[in-house]
Amino acid sequence: MRNAHVRLPAPRAGVPCAVALAALASLAALVLTVLVATGWAPLLSFDGRIARALHSYAVSHTGVTGLVRVLSDWVWDPWTMRALAGAACLRLWWRGNGRCALRIALATLAASAVSQGLKVWVGRERPVWPDPVVSADYAAYPSGHAMTAMVVCGLLVWLVARGPARPFSDRGSRSSSRPLSQSSSRPPGRSRAAVALFLAAVSVLGVGFTRIYLGVHWFSDVLGGWLLGAVIVALAVSDGACSGRSPVSPRAGGPAR
Repeated sequence: MRNAHVRLPAPRAGVPCAVALAALASLAALVLTVLVATGWAPLLSFDGRIARALHSYAVSHTGVTGLVRVLSDWVWDPWTMRALAGAACLRLWWRGNGRCALRIALATLAASAVSQGLKVWVGRERPVWPDPVVSADYAAYPSGHAMTAMVVCGLLVWLVARGPARPFSDRGSRSSSRPLSQSSSRPPGRSRAAVALFLAAVSVLGVGFTRIYLGVHWFSDVLGGWLLGAVIVALAVSDGACSGRSPVSPRAGGPAR
């Protein structure tokens, strides 16, 4: 006779959405990459208009430009984002979710590899100015800042929204010792997820703006980084490895059989 307290794994409803997002973002990134590599004139003209307008403002407003440089070079720098991803991996590993920690680490490394590989393959020149406010090395497309921010922030929002899994023994002991009224009255984590989503949106959009404002990237470089980053995030979570919902018995604290 089957034990009534055993909880079976819940269906992963978010998997089809992640796969669909990966497919759509991949298609959009592919089209954009081809247009950039072939030098499609309307796209280059659009990039040029945005770049010239922002550069003109950056040159004449040195105070704002100094603040933007701090945001781009320190707050939203790719190494800052990688440090956040590393901290998340350590926390997940400590809480017994090593599989998800490995997935986030690999996704962060993949973002760097894809960015550098496409820079070499496309070989797009960065904007050149007679009065630059900052300089940058390597090719322009895609923006490594934009891609890294999208990958790390996207994965962190996913973790906050889904909740990292606790170790089996810790989860079982806590759930068995907590009174039913206390556990049922615990508010959902929607507000925390909303805050995480807001901070991630500000970071992803903000770093993209700073790269164009500082005159080191074209708009399509940033857009390409966002799209490619979205592909990596969608693929990283497409099998539910980071869902944080392990098939655990709420009474015994062991795996469901």
